[in-house]
Amino acid sequence: MTTETRLRIAMQKSGRLSDETQQLLKRCGLKLNVADRRLLAHVTNTPIDIMRVRSSDIPGLVMDGVCDLGIVGDNTLEETALERILLGEKAEYVKTTGLNFGGCRLSLAMPEEFEYQGIKSLDGLRFATTYPQLLKRFAQENGINIDFCLLKGSVEVAPRVGLADGICDLVSTGATLEANGLKEVEVIYRSKASLIQSSTTINAEKQAILDTLLPRIQGVMKAKESKYIMLHAPKNKIEEVSNLMPGKETPTVLPLAGRDDLVAVHVVATETFFWETMEALKVLGCDSILVMPIEKMMG
Repeated sequence: MTTETRLRIAMQKSGRLSDETQQLLKRCGLKLNVADRRLLAHVTNTPIDIMRVRSSDIPGLVMDGVCDLGIVGDNTLEETALERILLGEKAEYVKTTGLNFGGCRLSLAMPEEFEYQGIKSLDGLRFATTYPQLLKRFAQENGINIDFCLLKGSVEVAPRVGLADGICDLVSTGATLEANGLKEVEVIYRSKASLIQSSTTINAEKQAILDTLLPRIQGVMKAKESKYIMLHAPKNKIEEVSNLMPGKETPTVLPLAGRDDLVAVHVVATETFFWETMEALKVLGCDSILVMPIEKMMG
């Protein structure tokens, strides 16, 4: 058990998860003192330190107990865990919370002229990738034999220069593939960011910080996915109105001053609230329909 009293969180120094991670921590009430070139940042209002490192380093820092928490893409986390298991190294961690940002997919892509006829048509081919363990697992699960070459960058050029038949790489929009004459043929892994925790036991001081931070993070995530809906509804249509509301929350019904025929209905929606739903509520006689974002939630 460590005697340090400051909780340590590993996050990406720069890249697609860096800005959203900082925004998440700030929305949790943490005041970050971040300088571009500093690898260690301090939270000024809570005993927390932020280690700003490469994404590929985050899982190992958490698995080895150097950091108590880490925010990392599932693709990097899974690749690191598979590699460590293969090497006989420690690979234990706890996935505390799935986060609703950093979405991407790990896909196989081939030159546009390749005639893709299903997974079996990839048998015996060579792929350039940064994710050899995830690629090998996919091949094993689908009963095909493939070869790979490990590249840490510019994976898309490998088929053009004759280094590989295709690539296995992260895809967000597909624009980079198209620019390099490639087409996506198979998704082998879908990824978002996750908050992970070290399996190493921590002391009471750190645990107290963690017990405060985790509900805040979960509250921010829930708020981001939710909307607060307010409307005026006919008193005799409450059941129909409630049935149209998305999610499982029970609406709050309040009287309106000076009106016996209308009531105010408030509800937190954890599912998408479509224009069609608003139009259906309007048909029932509802008006003043407001759909608002939620900044924070708890409970």
